[in-house]
Amino acid sequence: MSETTTTDRVEFELVSPQRLLRSEPVEMVVVPGAEGDFGVLPGHSLLIATVRPGVIDIHEGGQVKESIFVAGGFAEVSPERCTVLAEEAVPVGDIDKAAAETRLENAKAALAKAEADPDATTAALGRELKAAEAMVAAVARS
Repeated sequence: MSETTTTDRVEFELVSPQRLLRSEPVEMVVVPGAEGDFGVLPGHSLLIATVRPGVIDIHEGGQVKESIFVAGGFAEVSPERCTVLAEEAVPVGDIDKAAAETRLENAKAALAKAEADPDATTAALGRELKAAEAMVAAVARS
């Protein structure tokens, strides 16, 4: 049986505005980047990326150990570490499907109302809609 060494792992940190949510060595983490999902393994090249609303998958033993919904943010990757600064983060298993669907309907209604009013700011509402859609999709995949 082989020993797991620190070189087999990448330190994964997930930080929300409220607190540090995760700080643990993992085999691999897959992050929903703005340009597409990217996997982080030990020895990854330096990267700073925008995170789109979606699901972060933490892999152990060749399988997804945990899935966490994020509403967007930024990721910083080095050969030893992946740090995600998330606007919002919730374990997929903790998402209430009805509440997620209500959030989506509210976001759609607010965006439609704002688009009808040219003085309203729609960018924030568009981001909320994308986050709500990603949250509903995260619940659907579990």
